[in-house]
Amino acid sequence: MNPSSAQRLPANLIRTWWYRWRFRLSALLLVIPVVTLTTYFDRLALFDGAKGLGEGEVEEVVVGPWSVRLAEWQVQEPFRDGEAGYIKVFSMALCEQCLSQVKAAYIRVGKPRSLRAAGGLFFGTPYLQQASVRIPDKAEADTDLWITLEGWDGTVHQAAVPLAQASPVTLAWMKKRGNAS
Repeated sequence: MNPSSAQRLPANLIRTWWYRWRFRLSALLLVIPVVTLTTYFDRLALFDGAKGLGEGEVEEVVVGPWSVRLAEWQVQEPFRDGEAGYIKVFSMALCEQCLSQVKAAYIRVGKPRSLRAAGGLFFGTPYLQQASVRIPDKAEADTDLWITLEGWDGTVHQAAVPLAQASPVTLAWMKKRGNAS
């Protein structure tokens, strides 16, 4: 065997391997998107509102003269958002009769001290609003999620929802980390 044929042998092996497997690899490239389409359509329905407010619906919450529907956007543990700490996203829908009466809506873990510290501001349409809530490093197991609604007439109304009811996953995450006692 001369040296020149020994050098060509690996190139021939690669070429024959490619000719054998290119059909299988192209079929795999067609199968992968088909498998992930279900996840794509599931997320699309969530973002369009076809699946409701979110993955974890909470009962209707009465806040003063108004009522809101509250939901966890995704039923998963809070995610780290850099220096801000851990964040959890909630979604909300205002009642039909209070659409023109509510100026702003806020959400916070723990009772707000004032309107300036009311928490995360809900944004979006009145039918599907979202807000990011900062989860404190140290919180009690029986802590509440406070919803604050501000009316156009200047009135402020607050209501508390137990965190165990609003987001059991977050409470379990807090206990796992040793934050909740």
